[in-house]
Amino acid sequence: MVSDSHAAEREYVLRSARDFDVKFIRLWFTDILGHLKGFAITVDDLEDALEMGVGFDGAAIEGYSSDEESDMRAFPDPTTFSLLPWRPRQNAVARMFCDIRTPRNDPFHGDPRQVLKRNLERLAAMGYIYYVGPELEFFYLKDADNPAPLDTYGYYDQLSSNPSSDLRRDTVLNLADMGIPVKYSHHEGAHSQHEIDLQYTDALTMADNVMTARMVIKELAQQQGVYASFMPKPFTGSNGSGMHTHQSLFRGNSNAFYDDDDELRLSVTGKRFIAGLLRHAPEITLVTNQWVNSYKRLVPGYEAPVHVSWTVASRSDLVRVPSYKSGYDTSLRIEYRAPDPACNPYLAFSVMLAAGLKGIAEDYPLPTPNAADVTSMSLDERTARGITALPASLGEAITLAEHSDLLRETLGDFVFTTLLRNKKREWGQYRSTVTDYEITRYLPLL
Repeated sequence: MVSDSHAAEREYVLRSARDFDVKFIRLWFTDILGHLKGFAITVDDLEDALEMGVGFDGAAIEGYSSDEESDMRAFPDPTTFSLLPWRPRQNAVARMFCDIRTPRNDPFHGDPRQVLKRNLERLAAMGYIYYVGPELEFFYLKDADNPAPLDTYGYYDQLSSNPSSDLRRDTVLNLADMGIPVKYSHHEGAHSQHEIDLQYTDALTMADNVMTARMVIKELAQQQGVYASFMPKPFTGSNGSGMHTHQSLFRGNSNAFYDDDDELRLSVTGKRFIAGLLRHAPEITLVTNQWVNSYKRLVPGYEAPVHVSWTVASRSDLVRVPSYKSGYDTSLRIEYRAPDPACNPYLAFSVMLAAGLKGIAEDYPLPTPNAADVTSMSLDERTARGITALPASLGEAITLAEHSDLLRETLGDFVFTTLLRNKKREWGQYRSTVTDYEITRYLPLL
């Protein structure tokens, strides 16, 4: 039986499609690696799609095939209906994110969006809402085959010419038209590196927003004949791109991380959440940093975290508690700095949440915040303080992840097993590939 709220949402979508002269609707979902997938239907099929879903071959999607069946059905989420503002207004194009179900109408356990929804439902049963605010860093390049930067500016520089500044401005405007507010946008530290910070919202909406933002950034760049890349580390000797993720738990309108009586204004709940992130960081890194190239970013000297530590000031630590502004208790939050923008946001938000909740559930003790520069400490100093390291390669991350009960429980057996299988294949291919570095360094000598 269809609920009144679902019927109202469905009617809103159908009416909006008529009012805005929508001809095509792109139905979006992601594969297990976070690549955006989808297909288009015409407006004539929209009502049936909302009611019965649309069938497709799951065997064609990475991480979707199973021994039992490959037929899947995509059910559009009415709350995600939005026009694509760069498309024509006449015979307009809209998009909707989908939940993937089996032919028996069961949620498909390989759908990353369903993974996040399942974890958020468990959180809701505890009385919490999970809010996140990611900082998306990326590069504008001349071409994917000619990855030369478009500009040579640095942190917060005001660009005086096209195309980078105009591309970033147009991206912010297009996202706003889609109902995705941007809090900040600016030039980052490396040449032609930019950052767009999405306004804090609930985790499911934000995962959809991250996928949309990546599409918009790439689409608008392509229209101008250039290329936008979320590759974590495209250039040797320059900063890589991260996706620092601000996060907090709320009970209704109350920030569960805030405590007015604490020196740092950080509640016991917030401290235990940090402790959970710290303890489980090495094993969840495979999800927050899933590519071989991700580990070229997580090296000393480039403002990316390498060690498992937390602070209230430095930006070299894994977890940071940004400065509290008096009178704004809702703004107190935790910043987790490991993820990169090439992750699958549905899975990344799931594992960060699960790690923090584990710390709350099991009363993990929180170590003293790090007051020194962790990157300048000796190994003995870090050992004495109990500071460990993040995995230094995809291979190390795989080893830590495959023994993680937390990951298996959070992702579910199907996604857990499929992701590990995919990452082992990638690591094997990388290990067997002879690189330009090896040819240049060793061939003349050996």
